[in-house]
Amino acid sequence: MSPPNRPNPINDQDRDIAATVVRERARLGNFISRRVRDQAEAEDILQDVLYEFVQACRLPAPIEQASAWLFRVARNRIIDRFRKKKELQISEAEDDHDGADDEYRLDLALPALDAGPEAVYARSVLLDELQLALDELPESQRDVFVAHELEGLSFKEMAEQSGVAVNTLLARKRYAVLYLRGRLQAIYDEFDIE
Repeated sequence: MSPPNRPNPINDQDRDIAATVVRERARLGNFISRRVRDQAEAEDILQDVLYEFVQACRLPAPIEQASAWLFRVARNRIIDRFRKKKELQISEAEDDHDGADDEYRLDLALPALDAGPEAVYARSVLLDELQLALDELPESQRDVFVAHELEGLSFKEMAEQSGVAVNTLLARKRYAVLYLRGRLQAIYDEFDIE
């Protein structure tokens, strides 16, 4: 006599979700780790993104391109973290360079999430464009910008860790800010963001 047929506790949707998580987890984790130096925080972001993915998969509207969706959400979580640390403004921390010139500052005004659908869309476009612009920077400029803005490291700390002179790091940050300003200006103009 064969054992009675038991219902399979894992349905096709769960199997698809699990397969996507297994397939994308390592790549997504590497993507986040390259942008967030604190590994505990990077792991938290990864877990948040995967949790949000599972929740979104259970909604009636399907996710068309799971990989693209995961990376977009990860970018947004990283930028949100970035924004929270700088209280809605990406700016030069007043560490060892008090009175730093405006050329070292990137003021990023994000439309509020509760300002209506157009503002939410503009915010999404702006964050996507910021991520693309960061990816386009030369690695040395991007590393200094991310370390200073996302990680909150001072130029002095970066110089001690890397062996690169503070003035060189300042120049790299300045070039990054100038490039990012230019790249994002078209988005500000298009959506008339003040």
